[in-house]
Amino acid sequence: MADLIRPERPTRVRHAILWLTVAAYMITYMDRVVIASSVPSLREEFGFSMVTVGWILSAFRWGYALFQLPGGWLGDRFGPRRALAGIVVWWSAFTCATAFSWNFTSMAVIRFLFGAGEAGAFPIATRSLSRWMLPSERGFAQGITHAGSRLGAAMTPPIVVWIMVAYGWRATFLLFGALGILWAAIWFWYYRDSPEQHASVNAAELELIHASMGGPRAAITKAVPWKKILSSPTLWYLSMMYFCYGYCVSVYLDWFPTYLNSYRNFNLKQMGYYASLPLLAGTAGDLMGGVWSDWWLKRTGNLKMARRGVAVSGFLLAAAGILPAALTTDSIYCVWFSCIAVFGLELTVGVSWALPLDIGGDYAGSAAAVMNTCGNIGGAISPALLAYLVNGYGWNVPFLVAAGLCVAAAVLFLKIDASRQISVESI
Repeated sequence: MADLIRPERPTRVRHAILWLTVAAYMITYMDRVVIASSVPSLREEFGFSMVTVGWILSAFRWGYALFQLPGGWLGDRFGPRRALAGIVVWWSAFTCATAFSWNFTSMAVIRFLFGAGEAGAFPIATRSLSRWMLPSERGFAQGITHAGSRLGAAMTPPIVVWIMVAYGWRATFLLFGALGILWAAIWFWYYRDSPEQHASVNAAELELIHASMGGPRAAITKAVPWKKILSSPTLWYLSMMYFCYGYCVSVYLDWFPTYLNSYRNFNLKQMGYYASLPLLAGTAGDLMGGVWSDWWLKRTGNLKMARRGVAVSGFLLAAAGILPAALTTDSIYCVWFSCIAVFGLELTVGVSWALPLDIGGDYAGSAAAVMNTCGNIGGAISPALLAYLVNGYGWNVPFLVAAGLCVAAAVLFLKIDASRQISVESI
């Protein structure tokens, strides 16, 4: 009779939520990379200079940087279900609105408002996983979500080129915006702010989640403790490191297609193909970084070294790839070295985004927002500064700056201790 009584197998609702979050990350990067692949068409139609395009690209990133904290607060205060659905509808509407731009000012304002909407995406998505993912799954979860974003970015250039050739550049913004609105409807229907609220979670999965977190998590009823969050040395080292990362990844997301087209002399179709390769390599880096960090944690139990070892290795590998990519005279070699660089850069991402979960708890969204604000200040400075550097010194200098920032980020990560939670740090 005992053989007939088997333990209930846990459901996997948390994994369905993780994959739905991966789709959101894909859409965020698809929507922001559309314009990078459209730059040659925009310059031809509007007569924009390189510096003008740099400021349009920066407008998105300034909106994205400045609204990180409000975005993180929305997720912590109102819950990820409502907050994430709302902001995805917002930014998708402005993705569509980009198609109706008529000059520099209109496009810059629309891209700023688009960035303000996307600002809350990663902090709120991080908060959405904080009550669902087991601690031993967090590195993988953050790695695969960011791999989804880079896969979306890698898929976008050839798709955009195909749509532009067939229907013009405006159609790309309309189609990608509609995709985001569809996702928001599915998220609001399926996601719940805690496992206890989800009808499809069985008792075994609920027990698995609770056991890994020391019991059920109480609902947040008090204000976000900003003084404690902003007094965390770990968070500020993390944020300075992410500033360096944000600057470097922006070089590849915003300008790499133009670099291939104008400096490496690839035609439009070649640009679409070769611009996607470093981002595909970055997708692999996101996956491997998160998996490697979680494996290290399970083997050693040392959270600090599991996060630190992966990130430092990734930044040093990125610097080692950027230098030959910039200096080689062979355009194909440049692309392959760039793949190494972006792979190394993206090894660090799952680890970086696991850290707000490690140190932030229920306020992971707000902690992630501080980190991502600094990262995107770096990303906002990067596009316009790159245009000025190219005009004054040529294309090699921006990449040499990026290599130096990768080394600086590796040094900063040596100061980051993932085991020191904000709630227990002295302030």
